[in-house]
Amino acid sequence: MSTSLSSENVHDRPRLRIFLAGATGVIGIRLLPLLIAEHHTVAGMTRSPEEIDQLRALGAEPIICDVFDSVLLTKAVTTFQPNAVIHQLTDLPDDVDQLPDFGARNDRIRTEGTHNLIAAAKAAGVRHLLAQSIAWRPPGRAEIVDQHERQVLDARGVVVRYGRLYGPGTFYQDQLPPPPRIHVDHAARATPPLLQAPAGVVVLTEEPRSD
Repeated sequence: MSTSLSSENVHDRPRLRIFLAGATGVIGIRLLPLLIAEHHTVAGMTRSPEEIDQLRALGAEPIICDVFDSVLLTKAVTTFQPNAVIHQLTDLPDDVDQLPDFGARNDRIRTEGTHNLIAAAKAAGVRHLLAQSIAWRPPGRAEIVDQHERQVLDARGVVVRYGRLYGPGTFYQDQLPPPPRIHVDHAARATPPLLQAPAGVVVLTEEPRSD
């Protein structure tokens, strides 16, 4: 797996208050119990009220909010007073064949959504910002992905470029996607240590980095 950090003892990491946006996404739902197990206090943000019970059962403080409602989002983040914000928001379909129909919606998450979340984090004085990105560039969407990453880097955050996810709950449950790729469980487990990473880009894939 390609990553810039070596493994460290979990007990050496400080306990944080973490605002996890996209807490019920394919990585977020796996990341949440890992963070709780490390004794962090986590607010799990979702826009779906029906997911409140699931978030609470996993140990999070549920927060219902739409990332495009900048006023409510800023209030939610500043009220929780996190040390760290993790951006795992996407707007993707359940069926990979529907991806082209969701392109514009996911682009908005990466642009406007990222902008709003960073602004809320700054208003709350957050020190650690970590945001999901991808380790490849889809045709016609490279500029949007680059813009998303620039926003995070300009905010002194960590961009996590995941390979194509495979495993339960992903588009590739029964087959391997083309590289770059990573099993979704491995991707989730590799994420918590990155809260202590310096600002920059981290690549999480099963293939060695070529740069």
